[in-house]
Amino acid sequence: MNLHGTMFSRVLEWLKVGRPLPEIRMRVSNLTRQTVLADSIVLADCGESRRKGLLGSTGLSANEGLWIVPCEAVHTFGMRFSIDLVYLDRRYKVRKVRSEVPPWRLSACLTAHSVLELARGTIRETRTQPGDTLKFFTVSSTDSDIEEIE
Repeated sequence: MNLHGTMFSRVLEWLKVGRPLPEIRMRVSNLTRQTVLADSIVLADCGESRRKGLLGSTGLSANEGLWIVPCEAVHTFGMRFSIDLVYLDRRYKVRKVRSEVPPWRLSACLTAHSVLELARGTIRETRTQPGDTLKFFTVSSTDSDIEEIE
């Protein structure tokens, strides 16, 4: 199932029962290196969540991150911690990586469609580099329902 189909089906489920829409969490793996970049990625795909990003956060734990879609550039103005950045094209191929980007910086990749903001050190630990292919999976709150995103 594609990303938009997955999100749409979840929205419909929650609207039917009248509950507030839950955060969509994902797991992301590097298929090329056979590693897991993070188990708890939050999707930022609307104006408000994309603008806020990680601002106001005190840090990212290992295995946490934010996936901003669409996105070609990010800033770390006002942040209190360094992050790793992985820029992806529409087919989830890594276009560019930036390790340990400190607060008060700008970073861009004009050939990217989205960017993963990850805990500092994730790129080094997973050996992720341009050309690698990533795979995303939606994860339910019970972690028993994992669905691949195409």
